[in-house]
Parts: sequence; C-alpha cells; structure tokens
Amino acid sequence: MKAKEGVLDILNGVLKAELTAVHQYLLHAALCKSWGYERLHDHYSHLANEEVQHSGGLIDHILYLEGTPDVEHLDTVGHGQSVEAIFRADMEFEREDAELLRKGIAHCAKVGDFTTRHILEHMIIDTEEHIDWFETRLKAISQVGLEQFLSEQIKK
Repeated sequence: MKAKEGVLDILNGVLKAELTAVHQYLLHAALCKSWGYERLHDHYSHLANEEVQHSGGLIDHILYLEGTPDVEHLDTVGHGQSVEAIFRADMEFEREDAELLRKGIAHCAKVGDFTTRHILEHMIIDTEEHIDWFETRLKAISQVGLEQFLSEQIKK
C-alpha cells in the first residue's frame, strides 16, 4: 500500500524517537543497576522492551506503506548522574515524544490515513502513562525526600 503524503516522514521521525528511547532506557536501566536500585532497573528494562515493541511495529508499518525505515539515526540520548536527573531527562523526552505523536495524529487525520493514526493514538497512551510515572516519582521525591525514596528502590 502506498503511503499518503508526509506519513512516511512522520513515521520515520517517530521511529527515530522510539529507537532513541530504547537506548536511553537501556542506559538508565544499567545506571540504576550499578547504583543498586533493583526496582528502578526492572522498570527501566520494562520501558526499553516496550519501546522495542513500538519500534518493531513502526518498522512493519513503514514497510507495509512501501517505505524505508530509517534505523540509522538517533536523537541525543539523555542521561544524568543521579536518579532524579534521569527522571527529569526521561520526562522531558516523553513530553517531546507526546508532542511528536500529537502532530502525527493530526496530520494522519488531515490526509485520511486512519490506520497510521490509530497506531500513533495507541502509542500516545503509553507515552502519557510514562509521563505520569515520571511526574509521580518526582513528586514522591519532593514529598518524602530523595533518601527515603531511593531506600524503597533497592529491592523488588
């Protein structure tokens, strides 16, 4: 099936963000593991796997639309030297991803590509859940303090 105007560019932009997220979350999982925060390591590993699934679905859909998936380029991988810093970097990354998805959804509606629109709408649900997760953790840190919060992250 041939893609409608601009849809492949949008899909490749979203794919770039999803592949970047895989790398970012793998890095953050490894950091949390090295810092001794088992619960955070597991959560970041789960996020990385979720982004791999999104990436695979996007690649399949781009190929279905007779396009070429761009798997060669990534955005800058956000990082930090503390749990709080990586939470902030990840929350900002997810907010930017949500904006990209919203623009893609609007464009797909405009050109009448409801299948791609549906895929992006499904992805934005996960993205908004991720934003909420980071916001909630940062709020917990502000309420109970960093040390108390981190003490709960050591074991599952």
